[in-house]
Amino acid sequence: MDQGKADIDWREGRIPVSRRFDDPYFSLDNGLEETRHVFHAGNLLPERFRDGFHIAELGFGTGLNLLATVQAWGQREGQLLFTSFEAFPMSADEMAQALAAFPELAPLVPGLLSGWRPEGGSWEVAPGVTLRLVAGDARVTLPQWEGRADAWFLDGFSPAKNPELWEPSLIAEVARHTAPGGTAASYTAAGHVRRALAEAGFTVERIPGFGRKRHMTRARMA
Repeated sequence: MDQGKADIDWREGRIPVSRRFDDPYFSLDNGLEETRHVFHAGNLLPERFRDGFHIAELGFGTGLNLLATVQAWGQREGQLLFTSFEAFPMSADEMAQALAAFPELAPLVPGLLSGWRPEGGSWEVAPGVTLRLVAGDARVTLPQWEGRADAWFLDGFSPAKNPELWEPSLIAEVARHTAPGGTAASYTAAGHVRRALAEAGFTVERIPGFGRKRHMTRARMA
């Protein structure tokens, strides 16, 4: 999976669909509510937020998960770190078009796009919230990363269409880069993903999913 640009079709002019993976970037039901259900509730956020809390993500996509998290962080004091691994970054214009589907996030979009560097880098996207975008194949970049996350958003495209982001070896790296007591959540409840998480050391639950997905995955590191 070589690093490159996103390759997108637009459904109804507003929902981005990856040509490469033949999969939409967010739920056709309600992408923002899906983020809140899967990644926030699945990681017991925002109640776990504290100064220095670190979220890591496989698959930055449109930036929807980040902006929903900035909104949830609100006016808290302290620092929130958000590290995202993305092999095929969108352009700023593509993200702006996708994020226009969520008008309640509109005030937060300029903070993301004004510093956007698809080649990767770190910048403050909102007061107290720093994004680090790691561009490239996560199978290469995650093992080299020196951080550890308190919560993981596992948000690659469908495991059937994007198996590279769900390989047991990469899930093992997720575990290696998880702080004690850290968590992970994903919209997928595929058996091989849950088994890989368990084999990597997580305690894994299958819980109710969002919208048309009956189940999702929540995991916790001892």
